[in-house]
Amino acid sequence: MQSVDTLIEARWVLPVEPEGVVLEHHTVVIDDGRIGAVLPHAQARSAFSANRTVELGEHVLLPGLVNAHTHAGMTLLRGFADDLPLMRWLEEHVWPVERRWVSEEFVRDGTMLAVAEMLRGGTTCFNDMYFYPGEAGHAAAAAGMRCVLGMIVLDFPSVWAKDAGEYLSRATEIHDEFRSHPLVDTAFAPHAPYTVSDGPLERIRTLADELDVPIHIHLHETAGEVEDALARGDVRPFARLDRLGLVSPRLMAVHMTALEDGEIGRLAECGAHVVHCPESNLKLASGFCPVAKLLAAGVNVALGTDGAASNNDLDMIQEMRTASLVAKALARDATAVPAHRAIAMATIAGARALGKDDAIGSLAPGKAADMIAIDLSAIESQPVYDAASQVAFSASRRQVSHVWIAGRPVLAEGALLTVDEGQVLERAAHWRQRIGGEPR
Repeated sequence: MQSVDTLIEARWVLPVEPEGVVLEHHTVVIDDGRIGAVLPHAQARSAFSANRTVELGEHVLLPGLVNAHTHAGMTLLRGFADDLPLMRWLEEHVWPVERRWVSEEFVRDGTMLAVAEMLRGGTTCFNDMYFYPGEAGHAAAAAGMRCVLGMIVLDFPSVWAKDAGEYLSRATEIHDEFRSHPLVDTAFAPHAPYTVSDGPLERIRTLADELDVPIHIHLHETAGEVEDALARGDVRPFARLDRLGLVSPRLMAVHMTALEDGEIGRLAECGAHVVHCPESNLKLASGFCPVAKLLAAGVNVALGTDGAASNNDLDMIQEMRTASLVAKALARDATAVPAHRAIAMATIAGARALGKDDAIGSLAPGKAADMIAIDLSAIESQPVYDAASQVAFSASRRQVSHVWIAGRPVLAEGALLTVDEGQVLERAAHWRQRIGGEPR
C-alpha cells in the first residue's frame, strides 16, 4: 500500500471538472499538499495507507471557492455608508474616509478580518484590489490562504502613491517581493478607465506581458460610466481598452453591466474574462451583467463578492445563488446558469481568470489540495436529491465545516485553525471606535 498524508472520505464529491459530475462515496487522497487520486472508498482504502483519515459521512466535498474580486481591507468599512448609488458612495463617503484612515495597519487588520470571514465561508483564494497590497499578502500568507494581490494604479495621489509613475514603481516592488511565494501572486489593478489615463494603461499592458501577470480592472460598472465617456467625446471604455491593447486573455473585467452584443463577441474572440459581482451590483443599483449571453458566447465568467463595504459580506456561497437567480430572471430562461455552472463560476472559472486553473479550481490528481466540505445533514438541506443543487441553492456558509489549502487544514468542524479569532474581533472593534464618528 502506498503511504500518503490524508484520506478524506465524503458522501458526495463534486470535482467540478468535468462539469455536471457528482461522485458518491468517494475519497480524495492528499499527499505533499496535492491531490493524489479521487477514488471510491473501497479502492482508496485498499491502495493507500494514510497518516490521517477524515470521515465526512453527510458532507459534500468540492474545490475551494475563488473570490475573483474583492477589496479585503475595506471589510473594516462594512455598513459604513449604505443605500447609495456608486459615485455618491465613492466620492462623498468612501474616498474621504479612506484618505483619513487607510494605512498599513488598517489594511493589515481589515484583511485579517476578511480572511477569517472568507475561510469560514469556504473561500480558499481571493483576488484583491486595494492600497498597501503587501500588507494584504502578508496577512493572507500568515493564515495559509491563497491570494492574488492587485497592484493598484490611479492617476491621482493616495496614501499609497503620489502619481501613476509611483504606483507603477511600487507595483513592481510588490511583484518582486512575492515573486516566488507559494501562496501569493500578483496582478496589475488599474482602478477603472475613469481614474487611469492612456499612458499608464499602455505601460501596464507592457509590464503585464513582461511579468506574465493578469490585469484586473473595474469596467462598465454602470451605464453612467459609459455615458460619461461618450459625453466627453471619447469612445466607450471597453473600446478604449481594446484600442490600447488591454483586451486579451490577461484581462479580468469586473462588473460589465453595460454591454453591447459586439462587445460580448469581442470578449470571446480575445479570450478575456468577466468577473461578475451580482450582490454588489444589486445593492448599488449598478445594473445587470448579461451572464447568460456571455456564457453562450464562450466568455469565461467568474464570481466575486466585491468589498464588504458594498455587499456587505464576502459570502461566495450566497453569491452563487444570487448569480444564478439573477441570470435566470434577466434572460427569462429558467435553464440559465444551473447549479453546476454556478459552482463552476465560483471555482474553476475564477481560477481560470487568475491564470491558476492548472493548480486550483477543480479536484483532479496533481492539483493543489484546496478543498472545502459542506455539511448537508442540516434540516435546511434535507432531503438531498442532488448535492450540487443543495450547494448552489440551499446551503449556507455556516454549513462549511472543513477547509484545506494545499492539503493543510485551516478550518475544522467550523473552527479557524490559522487565525486568532479573538484578536481579529478586537482589532475590528478598535477600528469601529476610531472611525465611528465619521459623517456618513
